[in-house]
Order: sequence, then C-alpha cells, then structure tokens
Amino acid sequence: MPHRTAGIDSFPQRTVNQSDQGFYGLGIAPKILEILERIKFKVPTPIQMKAIPMAIQGKDVIGIAQTGTGKTHAFAIPMVQRLAQRKGVGLILAPTRELAIQIDESFQKIAGAFGMRTACLIGGAPMYDQVQALHKNPRVVTATPGRLIDHMGQWNFLPDEVVMLVLDEADRMLDMGFAPQIEKILRFLPRERQTMLFSATIPKEIMEIAAKHMKLPVSVEIAPSGTTVELVTQELFIVKKESKSKLLSKILAQYRGAILLFSRTKYNASKIVRSIRDMGYSAAEIHSNRSLNQRREALEGFKSGKYKVLVATDIAARGIDVTGIELVINYDLPEDAQNYVHRIGRTARAGHKGHAISFATPDQSHDVRDIEKLIRITLPVSKHPHIPTEQFIQSPVHPAARHFKRSPNQTSQKFRKF
Repeated sequence: MPHRTAGIDSFPQRTVNQSDQGFYGLGIAPKILEILERIKFKVPTPIQMKAIPMAIQGKDVIGIAQTGTGKTHAFAIPMVQRLAQRKGVGLILAPTRELAIQIDESFQKIAGAFGMRTACLIGGAPMYDQVQALHKNPRVVTATPGRLIDHMGQWNFLPDEVVMLVLDEADRMLDMGFAPQIEKILRFLPRERQTMLFSATIPKEIMEIAAKHMKLPVSVEIAPSGTTVELVTQELFIVKKESKSKLLSKILAQYRGAILLFSRTKYNASKIVRSIRDMGYSAAEIHSNRSLNQRREALEGFKSGKYKVLVATDIAARGIDVTGIELVINYDLPEDAQNYVHRIGRTARAGHKGHAISFATPDQSHDVRDIEKLIRITLPVSKHPHIPTEQFIQSPVHPAARHFKRSPNQTSQKFRKF
C-alpha cells in the first residue's frame, strides 16, 4: 500500500510502518486524521484501507464487503477531502430513510470541521425543512431516490452541480424497483463526475449495469459477494408456522441483550410485536406503514434499551446501524436470499460477536438451499428447546434437506415435527 496518494499535493508525506500506521499512509488529510482520532477511529477496516486511497485519487470505485465493516466512512472520508479542494456537490443515494439519516449523521462529524453543510432528503419528512437546508448550499446531499426526484422537479436541487456520486447498497439501488428512478437521476447528472458503489452483495448482473455509468471502475472486493461477517454465528430451526411463537418465547428467555427480529410482511410484524408484549417483553416495530417519527422513536428506543426487541421488515435489513445487537432472528426467511446477508449483518458489527437464528417451515428447503448457496456454508440445524423430536428425513439432495418436508414419494417416512 502506498504511503501517499498522488494528486494530494497540499498534504505532507508521512512514512510509517505498515503494521502501526492506522489511517496514516492512506493519503488522508491531517485535518481528517485528527477528526478520526477524536471520534475513536484508530484502525481502518479492510474496505477502508483499499477503497480510500483509490477514491482520494478520484477513481470510480466498486466496493464489495460484508455489512458492518465500515463502508460509509470508506466513501465519506474521500468525499469530504476532495470536496474541500474543489467546487461542487457530493450526492449519496440510499434505499431507505433510516440508512440515509445514518449516512448524513456520519458525514456531519467530518464535513462540519471543514465548514461544509449537509442535507438529508427523505420521504416522510417535511419538504419545507429540506428546501431550507438546500437553500443553505450544502456540499453533501444524502437522499432517497424518490424524494430527490421531487426536489429536482421543483428546482430545489440542481443536479449539474454534482461532482461526486455514491450509490450505497448498490444492488438494492439498481434492482428492478429502483432502476427507473436511478436512471432518471443519472440522466441529469454531469458525465464528468466520480462515481462509487458500495454493498455487501453485488451480483454479476448488477455489476454490468453499474459499469455503464462508470469510467474504468476499480473493483475493491474484501470478500466474495454474499460473504457473511466472520464474527456472527448462525443456526437454523425447522418449525411449523403455528409453533413459531412458542419457539420465539423460549429463545427470548435465553437472551438478555438487544434482539432484532425480521418479519416478511408489515402485517405480521405488528402481530409479532403484540405477541412479544404479551410474553412480557418490551418491543417496537419499524416498517413502511409507520410514520417517519414512529420509525425514529422505535429505533432510538431500541438503541437506548427502552425496547428489548425491534421487529422489522427488510426496510431495516440495510438501514440499522446499532452497536451491541446480541441476536438477529429471522422469524420469516427473506424472499431474496441476499437479504439474509444484510439481515444478519446487523449483529457482529465493528468487531463485536453476534448470533443469528432463522426459523424455516418444513416446506422451505428451497429457500434454505438458496441462502446456503449464497453464503457457501451449511446452516447448522438446532433441536427445538424442550420439545421431543422425531426422526429426520434423509435426503441425498442436500445436507440440510433431510430436515424438511418429504416429497410425495416419501410417504412412509416421518419428518421432524415442532
């Protein structure tokens, strides 16, 4: 790794040993190094070590790393540094309101030291406040795509001032749901800009789409797409749908720390919250049917310890950055296997250990195989607490398949009942 990045002529060189350099030697300006030291950022994560020097040089970057490994600062540091040396605006697009808010908060800690204002443009928040923030000429704008298009249509935001663009959680930003909005935004942005994409999962198809909008992008891959965080342990319970609540009660009694639980639907999330409260535990919910204020209260209450359990849909799979989540429960398996990686990445963050438990019904062997194929490991199946078990089905198809519902030609065999 070079001790100094070319093109940053105003920053003094510093020669240090690779083993103890910390953030030094990455081409980061001394003023930003002081900020990082003040906020207790001492050792860069692998994605930061590889992406920051490239981004500071102005290269287009595609960064792939497990969730919870510091991707936000991998683009925030170089963006603030480059904006301090030139005119223009840095634009970050994020798929959820919660993630956009967290990104904006991360930028404020660094950009504020340079006198840079930031603006956060998200749905569910008053347009007036956002217009006022835009009138103050922010140098960094974080937005969800739909709300940004609203401001562009009202001439509140001038896209021709954008000199740096980041798509965070790029796979979600470029999927079929967001692709039309992203394409519309990109049509109005200057072609001469720096573009960076970051995510834990970027399938080949998404890489091809992204490459159309980038100039000779450098791919920085810390782990293969779909790799889970090293410090998270995982287990799987095969359980009938009607027995999930009973199993959840057993599990909640075993954990004292904060628990994040994922439901596939908004309706089921509300139902689960009521059930958890009936068990005697504090719980809150976060999904698209909740107002922005309700979602903020739920998240802040979860962070402060007011709520032991936060029940969420996949809107939170990529939008919650809470240190100290002890357990993630996939009460329902995600529709998309890639969301499994993002869900369990909410625990074991910033070097901490964590655990993830998933519930699968006997007919979900295909969904489990999709997850295992993506993460390249077989999920260990655990015995249901305090409930007698029957013999598992043996299947030559896949190691995990023996635990699931038999096929029609296996009528004489029993399958495990919970």
